[in-house]
Amino acid sequence: MFKELNPLLHSELRLAVMSVLLSVESADFVFLREQTGATAGNLSVQLDKLQKAGYITIEKGFKGKMPRTTCAITQEGVSAFEEYVAALRSYIGKGI
Repeated sequence: MFKELNPLLHSELRLAVMSVLLSVESADFVFLREQTGATAGNLSVQLDKLQKAGYITIEKGFKGKMPRTTCAITQEGVSAFEEYVAALRSYIGKGI
């Protein structure tokens, strides 16, 4: 049988955010928006969903006088991503 795909990570934007965060220690909101091509509003909503799931942390602060939002992936997020990739591989392997 096929492994179940994590519906939270099955979203293109959330998957892109997780992929970016896997390759960096942390990333600010502007960098994530540029990397994913998302609108600020959509990215904000998706980051909130990932944070509520415990997959990322979000810190809000200031750089000088400018507000800055920084995100980082959690160990739970890394595990969820790895499980998602393993599930995808179960689908790919069935078709070959």
